Amino acid sequence: MDELNSVLGLVRSLDPCLEIDGPLMRIQNELFDLGSDLCFLEEDKGKWPVPQIREEQVEALESEIDSMQSGVGPLANFILPGGSKAAGALHVARTVCRRAERLCVRLSEEEAISPLSLRYLNRLSDWLFAAPRLENARAGIEDTLWRPGGV
Repeated sequence: MDELNSVLGLVRSLDPCLEIDGPLMRIQNELFDLGSDLCFLEEDKGKWPVPQIREEQVEALESEIDSMQSGVGPLANFILPGGSKAAGALHVARTVCRRAERLCVRLSEEEAISPLSLRYLNRLSDWLFAAPRLENARAGIEDTLWRPGGV
């Protein structure tokens, strides 16, 4: 979570559009909640006031994904990471988030963790796919479509 939060801080230092930057500050705070959520055993959470991921945080990501997608239109093909500096950094953040999600799935196979933690990371990785598309659109940069075989 710390690595992901650091990459999001890098994104914010690259001056993304306001539609991305505003939510990123909230998401950075939520990642601290997620870190706390994951640091405590589920059975110990009732003993201490541990910040935890809540349903409304997942729902906010879903709503923002819908909004961002409506601002760029449907995706007809895979796209290559890139574009503006902020969009490129958002693509890196997405890959870090996906890795964190895989690690949390592995952790969930060894001990109980909040299902909302996994849902949050899954939705966040989708958010981090939609965000660079919107960032590029606001910067007037078109998505670079994947061309099978490099043609």
